[in-house]
Amino acid sequence: MGHGGNVIDELVTDHREVEELFGKIEALPSGDKKRKVYADQATMELVRHSVAEEAYLYPAVREHVDGGGALADKELEDHAKAEQIMKDLESCDADHPDFDRLITSLMSEIREHVTDEEENLFPRLRAACPPDALDELGDKVRQAKKTAPTRPHPTAPDKPPANKMLAPGAGLVDRLRDALSGRGKMD
Repeated sequence: MGHGGNVIDELVTDHREVEELFGKIEALPSGDKKRKVYADQATMELVRHSVAEEAYLYPAVREHVDGGGALADKELEDHAKAEQIMKDLESCDADHPDFDRLITSLMSEIREHVTDEEENLFPRLRAACPPDALDELGDKVRQAKKTAPTRPHPTAPDKPPANKMLAPGAGLVDRLRDALSGRGKMD
């Protein structure tokens, strides 16, 4: 989290970090407790990433990219699906009967979303948006990820201005809960 560079570089780096966590999950046998820790870590990163995209990336896509409204709406739909899977996964330990199905579903959903963003949305944004605006968006995304929630909140607003106002408060509560529970940490 917080890598530097323009918004596209920042988000692509996030994508690679989440894919690395997915690889760790896939390398472990079903039921291994570490799968839950890695799933929690992936969820924490994905939620922060999604909140930042919803606050800054998608409004920029709407503003700068031809047909950006439809593109942003599709990405928000992807986020909603993934967030609901993450919410369902939150209550499952690695040995829960639904864990493998849910984590496989989440990985599939995220991989499709990443491919769509990297092959379609990002090139269109790069072509339509001035480099200094992309750099500024990168700074805003990095700042947003610092205060963003770390747990899925499927019913929270996903469009400005409500999402920008509510996310820091939810983020504070989530990080406190994570610290108290040890969520996302190895024993």
